[in-house]
Order: sequence, then C-alpha cells, then structure tokens
Amino acid sequence: MAVKTELDPAVAARLKRTPDGLVAAIVQEHGTRDVLMLAWMDDEALHRTLTTGRATYWSRSRQEYWVKGATSGHHQHVRGVALDCDGDALLITVDQTGAACHTGEHTCFFDDLPLASNGEGEQS
Repeated sequence: MAVKTELDPAVAARLKRTPDGLVAAIVQEHGTRDVLMLAWMDDEALHRTLTTGRATYWSRSRQEYWVKGATSGHHQHVRGVALDCDGDALLITVDQTGAACHTGEHTCFFDDLPLASNGEGEQS
C-alpha cells in the first residue's frame, strides 16, 4: 500500500484549487524559455514534484498520477516551481529531455490561431 505524503501546509494554504482539487501547472523549458505544456496537479502531485525533482501530474482522463517521461522517456527534471500571485497556477521550470507533447512535438503550443486586424494594419 502506497503511503500518502503531505504537502507543506504553508504551501497548501496558498493554493486556490478548481472544484476537483486541481491547480493548473504551466511548464516552461529552462534553457529556451519555451512554454511546453499545461498539466494539472493536486497537492500530492505538487508534493512529489517538489520533493523528487521529477515533474509529477494528475491525469484527469486516467484518474492517476503520472511522472512525465516514465513511459515515453521524455523526462522533465524540475529546476524551479513558482506560484502565481493569485495562487491558482504554478509555473514549473524544467530541463526537458525529448518532446514535451504527446504528439511528438517539442511543445504542445504549435497550432497558432489567426489574429484579427485591429484596423490599423497591425495585429493586436
């Protein structure tokens, strides 16, 4: 039986979670500053990330924890974790090995959407 660990109460008190107990985790590559992906963490996933240095997330579809790279080999070694001013999002800075996106792309943000013109020939 796995032993459940506990997130530092001072950190836990600062989090503003979704109704299902999750906080958005924006993942950025340390070296390039590329935004790699968005994932979700609960208190346990954040605790595991902070204590192991391995990015650990909560899979909403599988309803289980996953360590990035455990099956793909595309690991994320955590360099830093920051909480935003509202407490509802985390910025996870990582050294990325391989692709971050499950599609095989380096980042999940590769599908640019068109911007409407602001009427002055520039995009806003």
